[in-house]
Amino acid sequence: MNRMSGETALGLAWIIALVASLAVLFVGEVLGQTPCVLCWFQRAFMFPLAIVLGLGLWWRDGRVGRYGIALALGGGAIALWHMGLYVGLVPERVQPCTATGPSCTDDNQLVFGIPIPLMALAVFALIGALSALSLKDTRT
Repeated sequence: MNRMSGETALGLAWIIALVASLAVLFVGEVLGQTPCVLCWFQRAFMFPLAIVLGLGLWWRDGRVGRYGIALALGGGAIALWHMGLYVGLVPERVQPCTATGPSCTDDNQLVFGIPIPLMALAVFALIGALSALSLKDTRT
């Protein structure tokens, strides 16, 4: 059975982080959908992922996956909280979104019928897993 190389795993993690970063920029800046507070916090973890993983690939740093894991865990934790708020596990009284801003729980949080918080959680989990896989490569 062929194993994925560390560089391939890191490359996939970087591509996913880059596409996710560009997608949220498109939704916010081109489509004009203002992100909620939790989306801003998730962006604070996603944008550096694209930069850090890209630089790690550029410099052929096989250990950069550890930073990918750390950033993915931070962003994933916020996405998990956001998803809990979206599905109603987190009570409304602790909702971080203001009354005048976008809501964390309305239909503006759906893309192709999938909640944005769920997409973010899946992306952070995938980047974290690929970053961890990149560290398992013994050839680096």
